[in-house]
Amino acid sequence: MALLAATEPPEPVKDCPLCPRLVAFRQENKKAHPDWFNGAVPSFGPATAQLLIVGLAPGLKGANRTGRPFLGDFAGELLYRTLLKTGLARGRHDVAAPNDLELVDCMITNAVRCVPPANKPKPDEIARCRQFLIGRIGALPNLRTLLAIGRIAHDSIMDTLRLKRGGFPFAHGARHELPGGLTLFDSYHCSRQNTNTGRLTTLMFEAVLAEVAASLPRPPHAG
Repeated sequence: MALLAATEPPEPVKDCPLCPRLVAFRQENKKAHPDWFNGAVPSFGPATAQLLIVGLAPGLKGANRTGRPFLGDFAGELLYRTLLKTGLARGRHDVAAPNDLELVDCMITNAVRCVPPANKPKPDEIARCRQFLIGRIGALPNLRTLLAIGRIAHDSIMDTLRLKRGGFPFAHGARHELPGGLTLFDSYHCSRQNTNTGRLTTLMFEAVLAEVAASLPRPPHAG
């Protein structure tokens, strides 16, 4: 169910030039770590996905290093383990062997595709990168469900779909039925900061992902 016309590119080029601050930060990291990915991180998952998981931005030592959303940092450890547990992935999660894990009927992307300093993209960078979220959503013909990991991802989805944020307020565990038949779930971000403070527990995160998996029209196969 493509809700947006696929007129925008779903993925930026690796050396995306759109945000000067992020470009400069990428270049700094490339000098310090030439063996890292150091680019605009592409989405991960099958083009037939019914579920699109949207995070904030690549982590410096996670996706910016590995070139795959969430892979290589604490948030990714929790996310990928939970996807395996809920049948939304199969295989095994190992940063050293990324091809051993396959997503099942879902895709992972970020609201901002390049790593931001201090993990904090600026509003203009979020807005500038939104064209790729528009394109990504438009390029998924079977899309039925979205999962926003964090408030920024939620707000970016609202803006992408041209919906009023006040009509669908972010809240952990919330389920929003959006115009056009799309369902949006919300979760606090699975960052170490949130888990260390107790704002998000493993059980809380697993409960959201289990509800998301159960909501898909064709339940995912267990791995």
